[in-house]
Amino acid sequence: VQLVESGGDLVQPGGSLRLSCAASGFTFSSYAMSWYRQAPGTERELVATIYSAGAYTYYADSVKGRFTISRDNAKNTVYLQMNALKPEDTAVYYCNAALTKGAYWGQGTQVTVSS
Repeated sequence: VQLVESGGDLVQPGGSLRLSCAASGFTFSSYAMSWYRQAPGTERELVATIYSAGAYTYYADSVKGRFTISRDNAKNTVYLQMNALKPEDTAVYYCNAALTKGAYWGQGTQVTVSS
């Protein structure tokens, strides 16, 4: 199982970014995928989840209305579109796959929101 995130960057408040997570080593279309984030000195927190067919999504209250999770099962990729970014969104963002045999994580991608 391999999860590779990309798309993190330095962006000004109010800006947008799109994160991508390319997955391999499992049947991507069969599993829910999530994005988590971890800021320095804090615990890792769930940001958003999308279920296998993409019909059901969940968002943390802190990002609801600003972030959109989506997936392309043909490309084995999950995305996180982040709009109206705030300094408090600064964190390392991790892709997560909740498989039957356990949870898997990517290496993370840094998002910094600062002027």
